[in-house]
Amino acid sequence: MTAPKRITVLDTTLRDGAQREGMSLSVKDKVRIALKLDELGLAYIEGGWPGSNPKDAEFFVQIRRAALRHAKIAAFGSTRRVGVPVEADENVRALLEAEAPVAVIVGKSSPLHVTEVLGTTLAENLAMIRDTVGYLKAKGLEVLFDAEHFFDGYKLDAAYALETLRAASEAGADRLVLCDTNGGTLPSDVSRIVAAVVAAFPHKSVGIHAHNDTGVAVANTLLAVEAGADHVQGTMNGYGERCGNADLTAVIPNLQLKMGYQVLANGDLTLLTATSRFVSEIANLRPDDYAPYVGYSAFAHKAGLHVNALMKNGFTYQHIDPALVGNKTRVLVSELAGRSNILHKLAELALEVELSADEIRRLANRIKDLESRGFQFEGADGSFELLVRRAQPGYTPPFEVLDFLVLVEKRADKEILAEATVKARVNGTVMHTAAEGDGPVHALDRAMRKALLPFYPELEAVQLTDYKVRILDPQSATAALTRVLIDASDGQRTWTTVGSSPNIIEASFQALIDSLELPLLRRASTG
Repeated sequence: MTAPKRITVLDTTLRDGAQREGMSLSVKDKVRIALKLDELGLAYIEGGWPGSNPKDAEFFVQIRRAALRHAKIAAFGSTRRVGVPVEADENVRALLEAEAPVAVIVGKSSPLHVTEVLGTTLAENLAMIRDTVGYLKAKGLEVLFDAEHFFDGYKLDAAYALETLRAASEAGADRLVLCDTNGGTLPSDVSRIVAAVVAAFPHKSVGIHAHNDTGVAVANTLLAVEAGADHVQGTMNGYGERCGNADLTAVIPNLQLKMGYQVLANGDLTLLTATSRFVSEIANLRPDDYAPYVGYSAFAHKAGLHVNALMKNGFTYQHIDPALVGNKTRVLVSELAGRSNILHKLAELALEVELSADEIRRLANRIKDLESRGFQFEGADGSFELLVRRAQPGYTPPFEVLDFLVLVEKRADKEILAEATVKARVNGTVMHTAAEGDGPVHALDRAMRKALLPFYPELEAVQLTDYKVRILDPQSATAALTRVLIDASDGQRTWTTVGSSPNIIEASFQALIDSLELPLLRRASTG
């Protein structure tokens, strides 16, 4: 059996990806991401431009201490400056000082940029490419030539664009990478031009570096491979300047699972989803829940018809097994839920309860009624679990809130004061407590804990970790229906609960009560 063709991947999250608006990575962040990308099994990790700033220079110092298993670290730089001998060029010297085994050299391939941006001649630009690539090869580096604006340049002057590649190739460049720098080239042109380059350089590795300004960076990358490219560049989660780069979380599984190429060093894609979310966490950017393959909702199903089919065969409404990329199937419980959704959700939450057909129907109707009033259980598994537990025969609430009062006061130049009082019945005892907080929800939380902790000290470990508010009907202005989601954790498990009301305090209190009751019911059910 013939081994699958290898496609090498260069990840430029730490360089091109870091140019995304609002994204800033420390040296420590960059090292942590590099180690994670190496664990995934990529061939190259582009660490930055050591001649451009001290942070990138320091990254190359620190990454030398790491024991990478799969990836080669690449340093990015440009061809020598106009009229400057290559050995005297500061940026070229910085590349050598980075001590990375690979150099990625960007050079102009468009006559427009040579004459208008560099302000030099076409011949001098070719000399700059030859000199820089040849000099670095003589120093023992692997050199990738990034032909900047190649596709635009090819359309202006195909002969000259190819001449820039020939200059790099003759100087010893290991790979010729065609860059759609402005992201404006459409797939049909990418296929045609890459095929022409592959034909012109049959014994040279050809690569693609696509930007996403027309929304087709992933498609352009895949079509470039179909046209003969054997090297691709992109970023995790598609991060990058303007509209971003080709998203490797889509490129890699498409190449490996759909097109049959070997992309990762060990062929194991199961770390892909975790790597995607790790990078977004370090970059302090919210993950795209709807991203292909790695998104939280990539394999989420709401329609009862779909879920019923999925329970019979997982491939009926999923194009791959989510486990292949480290993701999982999720079934959503909503007003569209059927019997299959509820049964699947019970299994997913490992709730060992027996529900009759009538009980399932009543539960589905209860969900539909609550969702008509603004509740949503798709992202609130904790509140769904409570609906099930509260519907069980013999259910006894661990506590009952009788009433509550919240006061928010602002006097003169003093800080705002929030105070809450709560009256609750716990094990037959009525507790009347009060507490102050940084805001009304914080005050309510502290007052509830005062009432409950004497009876349930295990709640000491439960902390609220996130609080989200969504206005459901903004046309109603300040009288709008409000949904509140609260994330809570006991250090081992996490859960999300929901509340909904035109009054944001009531919605918050509903979610807060659920977040405190759920761990108590779980504990009681396990003895």
